[in-house]
Amino acid sequence: MPRRFLVLALLTPLGLDAQGAAGGGARPISLDEAVRLAQQNAPSAVQARGQIRSSDAAIRSAYGSFIPSLSLNYGSNRQGGETFFQGQLVPFRGDPWNFSRGVSSNLELFDGGRRLFNLRSARANLSAAESNERLQKFRVALDVKQQYFNVLAARESRAASQAQLAQAEEQLKSATARVRAGAATVSDSLRSVIQVGNAQLALSTAENTLRVSNANLTRLVATPFEVTAEEVDGAPIPQLALDSAEFNDAIESAPSVMQARAELTAAGAALRASKTPYLPVLNVSYSLSGSRTDKTFDLTGGTYARANALRFSLSYPIFNGFTREENVARASVAEANAQAQLRDARLAAQQQLTQYLGALRLAQERASIQLASVAAAEEDLRVQNQRYALGSSTLLDVLTSQAQLNSARLALIQARYDARVAKAQLEALVGRDLP
Repeated sequence: MPRRFLVLALLTPLGLDAQGAAGGGARPISLDEAVRLAQQNAPSAVQARGQIRSSDAAIRSAYGSFIPSLSLNYGSNRQGGETFFQGQLVPFRGDPWNFSRGVSSNLELFDGGRRLFNLRSARANLSAAESNERLQKFRVALDVKQQYFNVLAARESRAASQAQLAQAEEQLKSATARVRAGAATVSDSLRSVIQVGNAQLALSTAENTLRVSNANLTRLVATPFEVTAEEVDGAPIPQLALDSAEFNDAIESAPSVMQARAELTAAGAALRASKTPYLPVLNVSYSLSGSRTDKTFDLTGGTYARANALRFSLSYPIFNGFTREENVARASVAEANAQAQLRDARLAAQQQLTQYLGALRLAQERASIQLASVAAAEEDLRVQNQRYALGSSTLLDVLTSQAQLNSARLALIQARYDARVAKAQLEALVGRDLP
């Protein structure tokens, strides 16, 4: 029975290596390149850029309302049949074809300031769209960085699992040799076989996590080929050169706060525009037209009888079914909502600032502690292996040291990942890359 376990334990790593090779082929990509591709292809980023184009068009339309409208018209019709003349039905004797052409223009001279307020609202909406585009860029960057760091963490976990497997295989060899020499019991070799199996399972899990992380990253960057993170030498722990006071100053320039502030400006302009119907509207229009008749269908010949008109009109709705009052109420509610959104955006940014700064500093401390813990656990395992080889220690002591080392490695990987993500969250919050 022990020999069967030993054969299975020695053959399984070969299968795992083959699976790892089969799952390879992903193209390494830098973090900056991954962020750039995702910001170019992500649906939210595309929508944000489209919103900017729509806001630009709205501003052009608002400017166009200050320019007189201009329209041209041309028409022709043919008439025939019979008509009444002095009570008698007689055939139509006039020219059958009638041609007309004209040009007209119209301009609002005074509208209570509605067009000015609409222009201000359109400009504010453009500012909000630009802030939203910046916000979406950093949100996409945050998603990419999280997946990129997932790949790095999975790769670190795979390396830790490979080290764990190598240690377990060495322990299995040592236990097998001691059993053959009669210095240990069969249970020692069986426990070592279990440790090898656990290490192989951990390695298989890490390989699968890496493949899934690569697939997630590929989806975010939207490339036709599978990508993976570049190798990072030494897996550095992110450091932060800015303090909380400097971050508090950056809150007002955060994309979410700037977007809420622009939306409040637009809502205020829309409220003022909703009150302009209480003022009269003055319009001026001019038209120049001509008409002629002809016996044949001739578009170019003949002389047109011309007519022109210049008109001024003043209109003021006395009562329109409380439509003005409804529009003012809706605009006032929208402005109050925008004020609440701006206040909440500031408070949310401050709350997230505290959360992310605390998470980053805690992760940095954890990583520093776990680095020392890994070094201590490695030394402890080395000592326990030597004592076990000399017969002054039991296999249980060795396995305990191995478990402590594995836990320290996993805790270090998690601390590094948490520190990277916390820094990326801070960058998304303030809307700029941090040193």
